[in-house]
Amino acid sequence: MKKKGIFNSLLFKLVLGIILGMVVGLIANESVIVVIDVIKNILGDLISYVVPLIILGFIAPAIVSLKESAGKILTVTLLICYISSVGAATFSLIAGEIIIPHLNIVSNTADARVIPESIFSLSIDPIMPVMTALVTAVLIGLAVIWTKSETWEKLLLELNNIVLSIVDKVIIAILPVYIASTFAELAYQGTILYELPVFLKVILIVIVGHFIWMALLYSIGGIISKTNPSEVFKHYGPAYVTALGTMSSAATLPVSLKSARKAKILDPKIRDFVIPLCSNAHLCGSVLTETFFVMVVSQILYGKIPEFHTMIVFILLLGIFAIAAPGVPGGTVVASLGLIISVLGFDSTGTALMLSIFALQDSFGTACNITGDGAIALMVTGIFKKVPGRNGNPEYVPPVEE
Repeated sequence: MKKKGIFNSLLFKLVLGIILGMVVGLIANESVIVVIDVIKNILGDLISYVVPLIILGFIAPAIVSLKESAGKILTVTLLICYISSVGAATFSLIAGEIIIPHLNIVSNTADARVIPESIFSLSIDPIMPVMTALVTAVLIGLAVIWTKSETWEKLLLELNNIVLSIVDKVIIAILPVYIASTFAELAYQGTILYELPVFLKVILIVIVGHFIWMALLYSIGGIISKTNPSEVFKHYGPAYVTALGTMSSAATLPVSLKSARKAKILDPKIRDFVIPLCSNAHLCGSVLTETFFVMVVSQILYGKIPEFHTMIVFILLLGIFAIAAPGVPGGTVVASLGLIISVLGFDSTGTALMLSIFALQDSFGTACNITGDGAIALMVTGIFKKVPGRNGNPEYVPPVEE
């Protein structure tokens, strides 16, 4: 196995892509940014196309491998995801009640430049929506267990190998270019330079909240599994940076799986089941952010923070509504617009401002979501006593890298 130097590592390529993208975006003219926009859209469509395949190729085989315990693990994982999301939002609510009244928040947004309309487009539609793939994978996996079909069990294991090859050879290779093009557009539009200072204090507070919540999740994961949680989160650097660039948990899934596979204390079967599932069901960072931001926007536009009991209702429903959101950048707030309007009473101005401020930090919320998935996998590994090397479980054998 060849050791990769730092300049060949995915983390270095992703950071370099962000830097180069911002530099190019600042100096690009309309003709250049149109070309970059075409590249970004094509690569984004390709990543989106592969995401349902990843879900089918990992969750269904993982359920089959787990066999009799699959139903229990599915239930426990979803319950933990919901508790984590609601808990993060409640933590944000309490922090907001304490901090927001003491902030001097002034809205001073600037108009961003518009990306010129492209003269060329290539649409690559996924074979099915993300949530359809998730439900299909779960049902097929459970059905194979119920029918004890050895043929389908072998087919699903082969599918897992095929999809893993697509991830390694295609998706990982194009991610740095996709992220570079994304940041080039943000820099060209002026979003980074002009809009970020407006809510800088608020965004920094939320990011600190993300790290506090991730630390709590990994601490709980370490306690439940009786292992050192750093053996998991130390591998999540590339996944965190990828999430910053893609702003999508689903699009970051290939790198998240690659990161989690390096953690020796995660049971491989549970890992390959929980990580893809959590990418579509665990939104701790996004709901933490949205909860704090709706309070800020309400304070700015309506002169007060929503009533505490109203926020509790909003949070409990948000944990459910947000499950279908991870496949789309900014999807959490888009999916919950109905709640923002009906429960919190926001008007069109409030929803527009909410969308704007949320978009400024969406990448950090996504990064928190995807990094927190590793902690959920650690918890589930500990709950079902599947820690490699303990309780009769075989030692972890890392995948061979060429």
